[in-house]
Amino acid sequence: MRSLTAVAFARWVPGAGTTGVAMTSTSLVTVRRLCQTSTWAVHRCLPGVAALGIILLVSLPGSAQPVGAGKQSSVTAIDILLEPDAAMIQHAEIANEHLRKSFPKGFALGKTHQPHISVLQRYVKTADLDRVYEAIGRVLAEEKPTSWKLKADKYYYIPWKDIGLAGIVIEPTGDLIRYQQKLIDAVAPFTVKTGTASAFVTTKDDPKINRPTIDYVANFVPNETGTKFNPHVTIGLASQDYLKKMLDEKFEAFTFSPAGAAVYHLGNFGTARKLLKNWELKPEAGSRALQ
Repeated sequence: MRSLTAVAFARWVPGAGTTGVAMTSTSLVTVRRLCQTSTWAVHRCLPGVAALGIILLVSLPGSAQPVGAGKQSSVTAIDILLEPDAAMIQHAEIANEHLRKSFPKGFALGKTHQPHISVLQRYVKTADLDRVYEAIGRVLAEEKPTSWKLKADKYYYIPWKDIGLAGIVIEPTGDLIRYQQKLIDAVAPFTVKTGTASAFVTTKDDPKINRPTIDYVANFVPNETGTKFNPHVTIGLASQDYLKKMLDEKFEAFTFSPAGAAVYHLGNFGTARKLLKNWELKPEAGSRALQ
């Protein structure tokens, strides 16, 4: 395996003191079944590759076979996400700082790598983006996510060769699952079954969109939704030796709440590359869209 992709890493998280083995797309089906049917999932399953909105806010060398990206099409690949409050951001940034001291080549959380929770990834009609934002705004007004108390309860990491991508696991709640389903229903009139490379953001540094990225968004519903939804916040990269020690340490569980919501245009590896729309959430008044 040469690349950090959704197909290769979906739902494999080594437990404390366990050596992780990078998976292939063929073995993913077997592991997914284990994740859904046994307690094995509690310790070893990656909490939702919706990470690849958070998950892969960094691309590592060696990509999967690319699909050429042309001009923007009539379809846009989007990530609908929640932005955490200061409590989660502080924990994520502190953990990221420790990881970067151990692995300086890793990425820093900040302007281009904001901590967030991917809730839904979809292909939508570009011409309907404003209607998508309106539909999401209505859901936010009904749900008031800032009133939710979410619990972060452990670290995880995804192995890749000698390094790993780490994150903070968030316990799924009825609020999160209900919110996700409402979003699915709200944007359904504007979604399309699949898209091409032109539905994504490309840059000079990352000019291609690989097939696993395209397929992952197409299959997000139902593969990463409902009882399969495992929210988390990605915190950075480090050597597996360091991450194994990190998992051995006691994790002090903490609670936090969403503070904002946003829609991002997706890039290669499911990265949240370009902000399209955001909302500042007010508990007493639902949400207020920011221009």
